[in-house]
Amino acid sequence: MQDIYINPFTDFGFKKLFGEEPHKDLLISFLNTLLPEKHQIENLHYSKNEYQGSTALDRKAIFDLHCTSASGERFIVELQKAKQNYFKDRSVYYSTFPIQEQAQRGDWDYQLAAVYTVGILDFVFDEDAKAHDFDVIHNVQLKNQHGKVFYDKLTFIYLTLPHFKKTLAQLDSQQDKWLYIFKHLHELHDIPLVLKESIFLKVFAVAQIAKLSHQEQQAYEDSLKYYRDLKNVTDTAWDEGKLEGLQEGLQKGLQKGKQEGLQEGLQKGKQEGLQEGLAQGLLKGEQAGIEKAVLAMHQQGLSIDFIATTLNLPNDTVDCLIRNYQ
Repeated sequence: MQDIYINPFTDFGFKKLFGEEPHKDLLISFLNTLLPEKHQIENLHYSKNEYQGSTALDRKAIFDLHCTSASGERFIVELQKAKQNYFKDRSVYYSTFPIQEQAQRGDWDYQLAAVYTVGILDFVFDEDAKAHDFDVIHNVQLKNQHGKVFYDKLTFIYLTLPHFKKTLAQLDSQQDKWLYIFKHLHELHDIPLVLKESIFLKVFAVAQIAKLSHQEQQAYEDSLKYYRDLKNVTDTAWDEGKLEGLQEGLQKGLQKGKQEGLQEGLQKGKQEGLQEGLAQGLLKGEQAGIEKAVLAMHQQGLSIDFIATTLNLPNDTVDCLIRNYQ
């Protein structure tokens, strides 16, 4: 079935829902589910400052908004659909801009308004990939050696949406409902009863693809194509490489186990050989996955710099892999 509502994880969808003046009440409602009582937003205005990224990944895979509340708090709201080298470093770096822009000429006591960086992520942090407690929301502040907050005016809030698993029947807060919207809006064809309240009815009204102008629909299709191509290329390449490596590893492991497992050591040999073969196979699968991902992304016309940044590889390695297969 054709989609009825836009995907918020596209550049167009994100900016359409949360980056336009007539719809800023949507952004306010969403942010207020994440903020403490003392920093609840009544009104905000979008900043004209644009902190342009210097790499292809910055420009194409990270979409951000910059805004200031009526009481002076600054907000950076970012949406990222793919992992990036030094993503946390980048978040810290960009948080310094709304801090520095508060500087005043002449006598100034250095009092600052709070700065929030909100990251909506379509991936999980590496350290959380094998965790048993799947936290959706990560609140990060500067703390001392005793775990006490040292400075409460700089806060990073990361939403790892792959960890959000609640169903419609389990949504029991505004925060839950917004997270559900981000993750499932483009999959819906009817408005669920639990989301039939004014703020979310506006989301569905703004997000209707059929109500977009012809120019907007074309812009959305281009944005959606980029999102799907990048996701499909990387996912398929990695999956195929791992499967090939695993199958080869299993075969080698069984053969090694048979050869080394003589008499009473037969069982032990099978186990050790299988483990070693699996490890080698998985490693080879990773390598095959990398090669497939590089070549597939190159065939899509993506630059070496973008491929290297996305797959966490040196530019020289990407260039070498491409030249070897030409």
